[in-house]
Formats: sequence, structure tokens, C-alpha cells
Amino acid sequence: MHIENLKIFRDLVDNESFSKAAKLNAITQSAVSQQLRSMEKHFNVLIVDRSQKQFRLTREGRSLYEASKDILNRYEQVASEMQEMRKVVSGTVHVSTIVSIGLHELPPYVKRFMQEFPHVNVRIEYRRSNLVYEDVVSSAVDFGLVAFPQKYRQVEIIPFMEDQLVAICAPKHKLASKKEIDLADLQGCKFIGFDQDIPTRKALDQFFREQRIELEPTMEFDNIETLKRAVEVDAGVALVPEGTIRSEIEQGTLVKLRLRDRRVARPLAILHRKGRVLTPAMKRFMALMLNGLNGKGAEVS
Repeated sequence: MHIENLKIFRDLVDNESFSKAAKLNAITQSAVSQQLRSMEKHFNVLIVDRSQKQFRLTREGRSLYEASKDILNRYEQVASEMQEMRKVVSGTVHVSTIVSIGLHELPPYVKRFMQEFPHVNVRIEYRRSNLVYEDVVSSAVDFGLVAFPQKYRQVEIIPFMEDQLVAICAPKHKLASKKEIDLADLQGCKFIGFDQDIPTRKALDQFFREQRIELEPTMEFDNIETLKRAVEVDAGVALVPEGTIRSEIEQGTLVKLRLRDRRVARPLAILHRKGRVLTPAMKRFMALMLNGLNGKGAEVS
């Protein structure tokens, strides 16, 4: 019985999906099924209850799953310790992130990290927020990056930084001449928002309710880049993370409007699966993210 067999089995149980287990291990679904049958033959027990429509382990399968997790966890700890002893920082750091963080907050950190650790490959996946959580839980990635983090049973949430939401409009919009506005000034304007299932949209809806401001979006988008393009052509005004509009402000294609006496914070967080063993590369990547670009990059324990 090899470590690879145990990992495939763990991934299968964690995701309750042959296709996801196959994708995580770069093999076919039939290969996953074959591995499962091989394990059942090796231990002479049924591992999965095939009489059920839904994926369900037998009692023996549950015991084997818990043992597999323990063995894999210990193996990953030993592998990490060996790298530490050799003073080697190599391998891959795989990150799943929402588009706004991936395009506007993450790049300088990745650049700095790769300068310091050139033997580490950093892979970035751009995903919707709910899929970032799925990626972390299924161990498809090492880290997730989201805004307005939500509690999740299997996910460790580490606050990363805080951005501010600001109003934006086109240069020819009637509000463009104002440096600061009251929230009430947005009423009566065409408002462009994010899709309703996006955390930033949910937070803004809650904020508007608390302030008793009625802003019903006339257009909705699932990503920040498309939303900004709509504002640039004067289709309406919007509230967006301040860090996502630097280039447009410099180029003069958008105007930033600060909210007078109102501060709308947008918390960002790093996610990783609870109990996951972090390799030296993962530890140093997270340390850089937490300590900032001017920090010393101390290792996360």
C-alpha cells in the first residue's frame, strides 16, 4: 500500500466524488475506482457501501479513512521536516483567489516571494468566492484568498488586510466634480453592483439597509473588471474596493468619490484547510502575506 493510494482514497472521501478525486490526482475516474477495488481486495473488506445512492463509507471504510488521514498527515510532517533540515525552500504554492484580490492585491506579494524563493512555483486560480472555499476544503489548493470571509467548519481563516470601498463615476458624471459625497447623493443615480451572491454585494446591501439608503442596481456583474468598464462609459456609479482602481484613477478614466463621514471596510483573509501540514514554501508565502512587503518575512509556525 503506497502513500499515493492513501491520498487518492482520502481525496475521494473528502469530496465524495470520483471525478474530483481523479482531477486532484491527475488520473482518470476509472483509475480511482480501480484503486478503491485494490484497497478492498488488499484488506478483504468493503470500503464503500454500494447499496446506497449517495456516497457512504462502511464502518471499515470509515476506520480506514481516519487511519489514512493520520498516516498522510504524519508523512507530510516528515517531508516538511526533511526540507527544513536541508534548508531547502522549493515546490509549489497553489492559490485560489477571487479576481479582485488576484489582479490587484496579490501580484506584488507573488513578485517579492519569487524573488526571494526562485525555486518555488506559484500557481494562481481565479475563482468565484464560493468556489475558493470548495478548493480549500477539497485540498485542491494550498491557500484561498477572499473578501468578507465566512466561517467554514473545515477552514482556518487568517485576517490578511483591510481595503476600503469607495464610490466611482465617469469623468463626465454630475458627481465627478465633488471630492467627497454623502451617501444620500447616490440616490437617484443609476447604480451598478456586483451579482447578489458575491460577498461584497451582500455587505453593501446590509450597509445600505443600516443607513436607510435605497440603491437598486440597474446593472449587475460578477467581476470587478467588467463593472469598472461599465462605469467608465457612464452607465452609472458604483462602490468598489479602492485598491482595484489605481490605474484607472491615474489614467483619468474613473473618478474616485470618498464618502463623507462614512467608512466602508472590506476585510480580506487567507484561508487554508484546518489541520493541513504547511511545507516550508507555504509557511514563507503566508508569512510574507501577513507581514507585508516591508516586513522581514518571518516564518509562520
